[in-house]
Amino acid sequence: LGVQTAMAIAPADFPAQRPENRIVDEGDVLSRASRSELERRLEDFGAYRLDARLVTVRRLDYGFTLDGFGRELIDQWSTNGDASNPLLLLLIETQNKRAAVVADSALDTQLPESLLSSTGRTTMAIPLRDGERFRQSSLDGLNRLSIVLNGGEDPGPPEDMVRPTIPTNIPTQE
Repeated sequence: LGVQTAMAIAPADFPAQRPENRIVDEGDVLSRASRSELERRLEDFGAYRLDARLVTVRRLDYGFTLDGFGRELIDQWSTNGDASNPLLLLLIETQNKRAAVVADSALDTQLPESLLSSTGRTTMAIPLRDGERFRQSSLDGLNRLSIVLNGGEDPGPPEDMVRPTIPTNIPTQE
């Protein structure tokens, strides 16, 4: 793509047309094996008549939110090029460990905004915060969305894992 990864990124830094690859890893966080696995999973979404993409960035340009960045990218890629299938973008900002899912407005009935928001803020964000697991974050988000697209009930966000206090023989001050 030719985007400088050390600098903050805006949608204008991306090509006007949809890239050939479904994964744009400007954050440089996915291994070749992870990219290959995720690329296959994203291609599977073509069965739902949508074009699913994963975009990672190190950090966003000042004034952009991840949702706003995604909407501008969808507008840019939908008006310039093949718009036969509506876009679904999974976005990850690596510096702040944030994720978002943004979809073309044509997908509102299949994928409501509340589902997209919850998927980005919880399902995808938890693996990012708990150890920078970018591949797992993406797979979790794709799994949740595919369940809903297959007509299943939304499984909801992952439950917080409660870590019990383990008793020790070390005395505490009272």
